[in-house]
Amino acid sequence: MTKGYDAVPEEKRERLRRYLEAVVAARPAPVHTAVAFNALYFGYDLGGDGYGGSPLSLDDFPVITFGECAPVLPVGAMVCVATGSDPLYAEIVHREGAHPDVGALGDVPAWVSGAPVGAEGPGRPGNDPAPRRRELLVPDLHAFGPALSLSPTQLHRLRTRRRWINEDGHVVVDVCYPSPEVTRRDDLTAYADHLLTTAREQLLSPFVPISLAALVGSTHDDDLRAGLLGLLDTVGGVLDASAALRTWGHYAMTRASLADCWQDTGPLGGGDLRSFVAAVEHAATPAKRRHGRTAAVTAYTAVGPWLRGFTGATELLRGVGYAAAVCRANVALADVVHGDSDQGLFENGSRITLDDAFEGGGVWRSRYPGGAEALGDPLTPAGHGWASTLPAPSEPEPEAEVDPVDLPLADDASLGSSELLRKDADEIVWRAPLRLSHLIGGWIPLHPLVARELRGSHGPYPMPRLELDHAGQTLKEDEAVQQVTAELGDEPGRLTGVIWPRDFLPGLMLELRWPRGGTVIRLTTTQLEEPVQIGDRVVGHCYDPRVLTREDAPGSNRHGDSAAGLGPRQLVIRTVRRCGLLTLDGHALLDRSVLPNAVYGRRPLGAQAAALESAVAELLAERLLEPALGSRDVWGQPHYPARNGQPAIPLIGYRPARRRVIRPWGGGEPTHRRLDVVQFVPGHLRRLRPGFLPSEAQRVAFREHCRSLGKADGWELPYGYTFVTEHTRGR
Repeated sequence: MTKGYDAVPEEKRERLRRYLEAVVAARPAPVHTAVAFNALYFGYDLGGDGYGGSPLSLDDFPVITFGECAPVLPVGAMVCVATGSDPLYAEIVHREGAHPDVGALGDVPAWVSGAPVGAEGPGRPGNDPAPRRRELLVPDLHAFGPALSLSPTQLHRLRTRRRWINEDGHVVVDVCYPSPEVTRRDDLTAYADHLLTTAREQLLSPFVPISLAALVGSTHDDDLRAGLLGLLDTVGGVLDASAALRTWGHYAMTRASLADCWQDTGPLGGGDLRSFVAAVEHAATPAKRRHGRTAAVTAYTAVGPWLRGFTGATELLRGVGYAAAVCRANVALADVVHGDSDQGLFENGSRITLDDAFEGGGVWRSRYPGGAEALGDPLTPAGHGWASTLPAPSEPEPEAEVDPVDLPLADDASLGSSELLRKDADEIVWRAPLRLSHLIGGWIPLHPLVARELRGSHGPYPMPRLELDHAGQTLKEDEAVQQVTAELGDEPGRLTGVIWPRDFLPGLMLELRWPRGGTVIRLTTTQLEEPVQIGDRVVGHCYDPRVLTREDAPGSNRHGDSAAGLGPRQLVIRTVRRCGLLTLDGHALLDRSVLPNAVYGRRPLGAQAAALESAVAELLAERLLEPALGSRDVWGQPHYPARNGQPAIPLIGYRPARRRVIRPWGGGEPTHRRLDVVQFVPGHLRRLRPGFLPSEAQRVAFREHCRSLGKADGWELPYGYTFVTEHTRGR
């Protein structure tokens, strides 16, 4: 399942589908893919205890404090809301924008719809390096069972005070984003980042049935991230493929609950949903006039605030009921748009599209007349509102030549991160890939532990000795032993003045050792058993395939990084490698429709467009690039492999090297028959019978298991359990 939905056998999908359908039926709110992952990974009890019996440590939850700017808390995050008395433990099940300019009846100023985080007004995106946004978080306050839930009286008192939660039981906070790049991440990437950073202890807990580190066989951040995204893709694919469920974005609800809602004659039932759909459909349609032409009208409607205007809806929109109502309204409107219009264009001349998937529970755009607009997927958020406030782009001269521009790197948050291998009384050992910036600048970052101890014992600017050992190669004397400078004034520290050997390349894996208390740092590489051909380069040492793909592209070398002077073929390969979605083994996949703009920074003209298409055709024919098929979700995010029910999009992929075939269980062909005979069982906890205690050997084995999951000092076995070491079993 860590390899994604398509890698899971059908019988395993079926077992997972049955469980997730039961989870969706049991939860009172629509189940987001991240919440479904929590249920699967941490163990959600369907009998009413929720996560009450799970291995989660409440002390590890991030705390939301009244009056303070909150960190990024994606859907699925488990939090503690600090109150004046008992804390509230909750799972975030829904999240949306709560912009103060959105009206009480759902009317949205055009510039707010699709605006970037931190936007200050029409056409003013803001330039704060750490932008803020007001968000509404819907917590499930009963997710941890009755033992950790407040009584109705206690909750009513907290809602009445409107200090820590509002009158609806929701949390409205100002969220501080560390950078503009973080604001552009999709829900699942944001949740993966949260689990790998803020919630890392609970993710790698040895008390879960099988820790992610055991599943991927590594504690390296890149491996953990790839495995985690694979699991999320598997869970999302199963939810999408279920005939009993209906999805809106990443949220899943049962079709039975939707049918019950349409048949309900009370508040927020079928009648109110029909009224809401009709209101959005006619929001921009002007009244009939006897003479003259009617000016064009555009209206933006936010789902959440609009629903609050229905009589009797107040109680139903409290707690997680708000999330259910918002998702049902969006699904109802999407069904009408799909069934009664031509890509959003209705017979009355109005056009309805989803313009912003996040603000106010979703902002829908109604435009009259809409016939003059280009048709497209009406459920892909287009951000027309914000775009309408930006200055119109100037058209280039018809015959103007456009110089190639440097391409921005994609947001690869974990790319090239270091991994602590060992920390004991004698030395600290860590591993990290060499980056292009290190080669260009002649420097390398230090592990934070090393930088902290060096600064404490030798001051902010010591002069350590760097000793290089390039496996299988003889280095020059001035390369093998170097006197460098350690800059330790700011975190993280780094070594400067490094002379990198000529055949060192971006992505080369470096292992560094620092004997504690000394001023010598040893750097070594590891030789591969067989060299591999990657593009035009033969690599003979261990490397990080993602960094190599990203940073060893044409135009990138130790002397600089620029696309200037590259021909069309090199520009195409550079663009795919630098801007495409990276896989764990170094493949890069890019939406083919955005390739021309990514190469030239704008739409190419005349001969440039023809040369670009010719270059792509040649590269595909020579199998230096390969075609692939992906899909785009309702939020506009591309996915690979293509997901069921989503519009297909062509991708163009860079293939660095032939994939290594891993044979399961040490030899033989990887057939299903062999997998049925021999099965690998990872280490896990087992409950003991009353009166029995684990042996000392099992206590030691459990501590070693914890260390393998990244917990350096190990954990102790919980009372009443023993540890079963990893083993194989067969028939």
